[in-house]
Amino acid sequence: MTMKPLEHDRRYGELDQVVRAYLGQRADDTPEQRSRALDAYLRHTWHTRPWAIAEAERQLREYSRNPPGRLRHELGEFYSVPDTGMPQAAIQDWLMLLADHLKRSIEEGEVPPPSTPQTHWEWHARFPETAQLLGGWFSQDVVDEFPDHDAAVADYAATTDPQLVARLVGEIQELLALPLDEADYALATAELGMEVGPPEPFSYGAWLQSVALTLSNT
Repeated sequence: MTMKPLEHDRRYGELDQVVRAYLGQRADDTPEQRSRALDAYLRHTWHTRPWAIAEAERQLREYSRNPPGRLRHELGEFYSVPDTGMPQAAIQDWLMLLADHLKRSIEEGEVPPPSTPQTHWEWHARFPETAQLLGGWFSQDVVDEFPDHDAAVADYAATTDPQLVARLVGEIQELLALPLDEADYALATAELGMEVGPPEPFSYGAWLQSVALTLSNT
């Protein structure tokens, strides 16, 4: 039998957050320096859930010391570390190194300074509802589902809880407050799942502003 969600989260939930921050990134941590991916995890988690870092440190260390054995593999009751490019034989030592970095961050107050998101994981962790809109309503299929961008936004507003719509408006305002140029907005929307361009004559930034204004008035 596979592991139940509650048991998974108790044992591996925060470990999974740390490891997933490495997807698409280099796992190039050293004892002296954190990777870009671990900095992204720490920057976001210190700001939103600082208590979770200690739990991540515990779970990483526990998994490194007690990886799943043959029986748990046969039963399906184990956590499979996502592929980060790290050789299988090196994963236990790498997880222990990450735990050491997290412990140092907590004990010495080594917190990455605020910045724009630096990884795919950090974009989605920081702007989850924006990713929901852009990835769910503005994929390549949008031209087959809606006559135009305005219709897609209207459908989102009509089918989404008002509290989530309000959260989206706040996220877009936060995104627009970042020191980004137009190329950065294009990159940000792509990272968050948008697969089509903004409607003419809008730039990416201007279109995001118009979406926030439209939804704040619904």
